[in-house]
Amino acid sequence: MNNKLNRNIKLDYIYCFTRNFDLSSAIWVLYLVYRGLPLWQIGVLEGIFHCTSLFTEVPTGAIADLIGRKKIIIIGRLCSAFSSMLMLFSNSFLGFSFAFIFSAWGYNFNSGSEEALVYDSLKLLGKEIEYIKINAKLNVIVEVSQSISVFLGGILSEYSFTYCYLAAIIISIVSYVFALYFIEPKINSNGSNNKYISFKKHFSMCKKTLKENKKIRKILLYYPVVFSFYTVLFFYGQQYFSDLGLNIFQISIIMLISGFISCIGALSCKKILKIFKKRTVYIVSLLLSVGIIGMFLNNLILSIVCFMMSSYANALLYPIHSSSLNKFIPSEQRATIISVDSMLFSITMIIIFPITGIFAEIIGLNNMFFLLGITLLFMIRNFTIDTSYI
Repeated sequence: MNNKLNRNIKLDYIYCFTRNFDLSSAIWVLYLVYRGLPLWQIGVLEGIFHCTSLFTEVPTGAIADLIGRKKIIIIGRLCSAFSSMLMLFSNSFLGFSFAFIFSAWGYNFNSGSEEALVYDSLKLLGKEIEYIKINAKLNVIVEVSQSISVFLGGILSEYSFTYCYLAAIIISIVSYVFALYFIEPKINSNGSNNKYISFKKHFSMCKKTLKENKKIRKILLYYPVVFSFYTVLFFYGQQYFSDLGLNIFQISIIMLISGFISCIGALSCKKILKIFKKRTVYIVSLLLSVGIIGMFLNNLILSIVCFMMSSYANALLYPIHSSSLNKFIPSEQRATIISVDSMLFSITMIIIFPITGIFAEIIGLNNMFFLLGITLLFMIRNFTIDTSYI
């Protein structure tokens, strides 16, 4: 059994690459315009995706805890493949709406389930201490996979959108096949899974865990907000650099280098923890806030440096966040509470993104970044999390 659980870790590296290899991620807006949809309908479809994700994130995590993470991961891969099929063959707004619903489910069924499966495999092997290193490698794989897929998807779409979505279907099926070889960790003391516990009792147990464990609550409140701040910087940063006079190609180069810097950030996480120990989150969060504030000066060279610095800090925080959260979650509730974390990030983005957009329109992007960085500094001072237990 130990050899099979060890295989879960190696298999997840391959699965993670194929799952994130989404050729349509950078061209779906262009494709829908090509199919004749006006921009307002495309905006509605994006809203459908986020609303679906918001309402089904936690329930799918609970299902994973109750009937098994492997089964839910497999269902998620089928949802992704079906979503690409609907995108390719639909001829109406209704058909595309269902495609976005299934796309959200493909994300939701995997979110929490994959992470829980990997962590509990390590826990049964007595190797939880290795999780932060493994999670860092997975984050690098995500960056590399997404970068390559965006590049190839753009090239393929130049020849045919049909080829792009056919390839997306095939890749979803490939990731489904890899998911079939996962081994479900036995997470209860009696050696069986949690499938006979009712949803009501399961959510009651999760609620009790959240109520009694202050450290989990701090993690769930702190990191989603911090990550949302960086996400705002990343998306609005593209317009910011455009305002500074860069063209699309030059901005793309900055984003590509940013992805490379993020890989370095994730891989250096373990070393940084050894150096700064329990003060790591404080120092890295401070680095992120300084990077965001630095965009205020509207200096191109300094802004690029600050953007890269923020990318490094954000990527470094991801493995710390994941390891910190998993440390305190009971195995039988892991996928559910991880899904709560994802849901809180979505809620934070729904609130922060339009507010920062309004401020950017009124006072300018550079001033908005300054306010965002100052807000993060205030959070760091009053809410920083100790990482000495990792």
